[in-house]
Amino acid sequence: METATFIGALAGIASTASFAPQAWKIIKTRRTQDISVGMYILTVSGFSLWVAYGILKGAWPIIVPNSICLCFAVFILTMKLLPRREKEKVADALDPRAD
Repeated sequence: METATFIGALAGIASTASFAPQAWKIIKTRRTQDISVGMYILTVSGFSLWVAYGILKGAWPIIVPNSICLCFAVFILTMKLLPRREKEKVADALDPRAD
């Protein structure tokens, strides 16, 4: 594998994996008070633009990880914006064993 491709793959994996702990913490704790809405609006916008760029370029190594990151970021932003009762329903559906 070419070095640039390998580094790109590692970057995609690291970027994607970086959202999982935050998403899981929200599911487990149902807390989003300390999450910045503005930051996640920018993050969703950025990943949307990366996906669009990847599609225009036909670059699957850009499309795939950024699409997954976009899903995580949209989930986190949505959980931040949902009223408490709705947030509980989503979290219960994803982790019914949570306290």
